Amino acid sequence: MIRTVVFDLDGTLVHSAPDLQAAANRMLADLGHDPIDIEVVISFIGNGVEALVRRCLRHVGHDPQELSRALEMFHAYYARDLTTLTRPYPGVVPLLEQLQEGGFALGLCTNKPEKPARDLCQALDLERFFPVVLGGDTLEVRKPDPAPLRHVIAALGGTGPETLYVGDSETDYLTARRAGIRFAYFDGGYQNTEIAGFKPDLTVSHMGDLAALILQHAE
Repeated sequence: MIRTVVFDLDGTLVHSAPDLQAAANRMLADLGHDPIDIEVVISFIGNGVEALVRRCLRHVGHDPQELSRALEMFHAYYARDLTTLTRPYPGVVPLLEQLQEGGFALGLCTNKPEKPARDLCQALDLERFFPVVLGGDTLEVRKPDPAPLRHVIAALGGTGPETLYVGDSETDYLTARRAGIRFAYFDGGYQNTEIAGFKPDLTVSHMGDLAALILQHAE
């Protein structure tokens, strides 16, 4: 039986890559580099903002010693245009409404820093679904360490056997497996390489299809 559902954010609930790309390219322009395309930026998403910025610098051959300065630039630009281009994936809002109405406990576990994660959810009217939001800087560790996911489940009053984690990446899959939690994979997100030994419990190509699958496991 599933009673608790925890979601990843970027690439799972929202298509945020265009705004991440815009912030990254403004940062790179300030550092004297040409822009990078969205496919490259998408390949850098999933392990937190610091990892994304570090990968951008490495991609253009910039001095890694300037990571702190580049991070400040990125955060400033991204905060300014957090949801200019970012939107929920089709079917996400009806899915969350249906699960909320069905009495499921819903939480968010992302590697995006907590403040922009909360600000993004507020701007897109998603915060009403998530009493618990945990970001990549909330704890001392981040995904794929299982501690963040376990923290969210505990805060929601859930248990491992009754929880489903929904994500789009290898990081999410490893997090769920290490936490001993069932995993639903959204294959319309940002994972663009094969995952070794990949055996998700559920797979969906449209987020709107997930509600029916979850309800089947809630009876």
